[in-house]
Amino acid sequence: MTALELFFVLLPGLLGVYAYLVYPALLKLWGYVRRASPEFGDPPEWPSITVVVPAYNEEATIGRTLDSLLALEYPADRRQILVVSDCSSDRTDAIVAGYAGRGVELLRLPTRSGKTAAENAALDRLNGEIVVNTDATIRILPTSIKPLIRVFQDPGIGVASGRDVSVGDLTVEGNQGESGYVGYEMWVRSLETSVGSIVGASGCFYAIRRELHETLIPSVLSRDFASALTAREHGMRAVSVNDAICLVPRTASLRREFRRKVRTMARGLETLWFKRHLLNPFRYGRFAWMLWSHKLVRWLVFLVWPLAFLGLVPLARSSVLAAVVLGMAGIGVGLGALAWRAPEGKPVSRAMALCGFALVSHVAGLVAWSRALRGERNPIWEPTRRPV
Repeated sequence: MTALELFFVLLPGLLGVYAYLVYPALLKLWGYVRRASPEFGDPPEWPSITVVVPAYNEEATIGRTLDSLLALEYPADRRQILVVSDCSSDRTDAIVAGYAGRGVELLRLPTRSGKTAAENAALDRLNGEIVVNTDATIRILPTSIKPLIRVFQDPGIGVASGRDVSVGDLTVEGNQGESGYVGYEMWVRSLETSVGSIVGASGCFYAIRRELHETLIPSVLSRDFASALTAREHGMRAVSVNDAICLVPRTASLRREFRRKVRTMARGLETLWFKRHLLNPFRYGRFAWMLWSHKLVRWLVFLVWPLAFLGLVPLARSSVLAAVVLGMAGIGVGLGALAWRAPEGKPVSRAMALCGFALVSHVAGLVAWSRALRGERNPIWEPTRRPV
């Protein structure tokens, strides 16, 4: 075994172990020695909020979404709901217009420009002190909005992110692995909150101070990721609020999950590059370490994982252990490929679903890196179609 072969084999595993196990363990230990954050009661007066809902061809879901937003337990006179239609070509605009009598506003863009561009276009229409960004395909529990807004009584908090809960019907879905990953991600964010600040908010449901939100973000970037970075640039924190629950339907197939992951990670890489100065530990200290660990190191796993196969193939000729590892990896890839190719709505075994989710994540990550390194940018927003 040469040093180069050993490097190829070990590098992806070492990065993965650090990003997914060591980093949260260090956060857990750090949280034990920090003083607990104060808990807030209801403010004397709730701040005014604007709920922004970007939408593109969401006629199947937008009515239910607006009904759930109107049912939020928040003073109606302190709440504005603004739907930004990204030049929808279906009945989305007509459905939203039907809610005008209940205070829902519609802003239609003349051309398709993408989600971030839609959020930028809404800046002139914002009335609230706090801006709540959400998706047209998720459901916010009626009691979730006040916990999200309550934390802004701390002047050092600039962004508050909700807790995603992945839901769906396991009997007809091949993407069961998404729930486990979402739960893990929410756990890591709660650990980050306990030691300071999260490094990225949930795109499905998060709130931000209006003065931070008014920062223009290039349309090719992810505003939810950039929001936490913008808060740090202004000396503020971003936190995860466990009681602010939103229900996120799982994508129904791994093929849809693959497209979503490629888009999300490619935009994430662009956003990180745009805000790369925050990776400087000499200036941003703990936050820079967390940004390296949670984002860049985790994404690097997807870039270098093919090196493990390149190292294992020649090594398997002389090492039984390497041959066994390579064989197990091959079985996992095979099961994942079967799950990936399974027709939408056809149930698969849990083992196949987990292998499929892992395979989709790694291939999508590699594709996202390829697009980012080539400078391929696509601001046009293709929303993930989730089950109703």
